Amino acid sequence: MAGKAFNPSELDSFHRQGYLRLNGVHSKARMEALKEKILRELSRLRIWDGGKSIGGSLQSMTPFQQIAKLSSMVKVDVHDVLNIPEIHSAIVGLTDRTPLAEQGSQPLLSLAHQGRWSLNSLNWHVDIASTPTDRIPGVQAFHLIDDVVPHGGATLALARSHRMTAGAFGRLRGSLKKPADIQEVLLASDTEIIEMSGQVGDVFLMDMRVLHTPSINSSKNIRMMATTRFGLRS
Repeated sequence: MAGKAFNPSELDSFHRQGYLRLNGVHSKARMEALKEKILRELSRLRIWDGGKSIGGSLQSMTPFQQIAKLSSMVKVDVHDVLNIPEIHSAIVGLTDRTPLAEQGSQPLLSLAHQGRWSLNSLNWHVDIASTPTDRIPGVQAFHLIDDVVPHGGATLALARSHRMTAGAFGRLRGSLKKPADIQEVLLASDTEIIEMSGQVGDVFLMDMRVLHTPSINSSKNIRMMATTRFGLRS
């Protein structure tokens, strides 16, 4: 497959920052159909209906726990809808390697009104342990099935965290777990938070060495995203 042609600025941004946002990759019609399937499933499960949460105990879970629980409960095949050639082409264009979506795609759903938006007590993690000197081990795609507003539960990522030495990376992860001025921590580490909010159909591609986390959905809407993890053929 021929890779998508990116300009030097886009290529530099992906490799230096660790992510790249692609606008309108999925059509609104395709995402609207997928959104309706998810809403019907949430109604069937008596979790969300008519724009109101009836999820009960789900609301008391942490964002990470709630996302994991909803992903296991909602039986909608998102992979066939989201795993399109345009995303494969984009990954080839960014990495010069063939992507392999062996793990499929998973919905990333969180209910509305989870509480006041905060950067405290989040679950910062990486899905693949690797060093800055290694080749990119994989690319993770985050798909916006619906509009996601700022502070609406979007995945957060720490730009440039994949370029840190092991020591600096470990200190940053440790600092993020402690009550502190997070902005000072980020400034000292030369990182910044990227919030993957945007419009329906947008896709964020992220180097899988980048620290990222679910966030609190303080909006009135369900956060509807999905993710696909791509390994890269050597």
